Amino acid sequence: MIKKISVNTIQKMKDSGEKISMITAYDCSMAKYVDEAGIDMILVGDSLAMVILGYDSTCSVGMDEMKIFTKAVARGSKRSMIVADMPFMSVTPDISQSLLNAGELIRSGASAVKIEGASDSVIETIKACVNSGIPVCAHLGFTPQFLNTIGGYNVQAKTFEATQKLLEEALKVQEAGAFCVVLEMVPEESATYVTERLRVPTIGIGAGRYTSGQVLVSDDILGKYSEFKPKFVRRYADMKALIVEGVRAYNNDVKSGAFPSDEEIFHVDDECKAQLNSSKYIKV
Repeated sequence: MIKKISVNTIQKMKDSGEKISMITAYDCSMAKYVDEAGIDMILVGDSLAMVILGYDSTCSVGMDEMKIFTKAVARGSKRSMIVADMPFMSVTPDISQSLLNAGELIRSGASAVKIEGASDSVIETIKACVNSGIPVCAHLGFTPQFLNTIGGYNVQAKTFEATQKLLEEALKVQEAGAFCVVLEMVPEESATYVTERLRVPTIGIGAGRYTSGQVLVSDDILGKYSEFKPKFVRRYADMKALIVEGVRAYNNDVKSGAFPSDEEIFHVDDECKAQLNSSKYIKV
């Protein structure tokens, strides 16, 4: 029986110095593939708003979509720990509603939820979730759901004062019960400063080499989403080129009649063939 990765596994990896790997997946087949590849955590990210659904920002996706994609990923993963994003406005000052939203993602198959920010309502939601048996991954630094108030895709914690504030937020979410903290678009030195002062692991995305682990969007590293490539992304494949090449070849074969071939079609037996050939066509 395959042993599924849990919050305890993630903490043990951090304590032993083993790097933690995390990547996004949005459907059953991708979840199977990244699970087979040995990824520790799968993030059902609200990034699906852009890379899957074609929206301009992550703020456009809601709970209904997140539940659908979380269920698909849960059906594909056997070993990796599944973390689902709490989408824009699903964490509110109404803690009971926030808790219900988090519970819906757990019912959909996630093992934990990810929540952006460190506001009072977020802190209280983290506490309520943990007290109700829902593990929480916090998300600090650049927080895409706050894009409009941050004022753009800007690197965070670039000064000592800003780094101190980031550390204070990280300590707050840790004390609230978060089992790990994603640090996005933070200078390496600032991310190291925070990582060294936390008990729980940090997962970096554009946060340098010294976080406890790394997370990236699968469509970015595989070259499937080609509209924009962040500085912190490394391309490991070019799926766009592969897909275009394959579909173009299929299109050409359809147009020329080369597809399907005899190996790709079904036949009736000789008796039926003779009956079909001898039968007169009657127009209805």
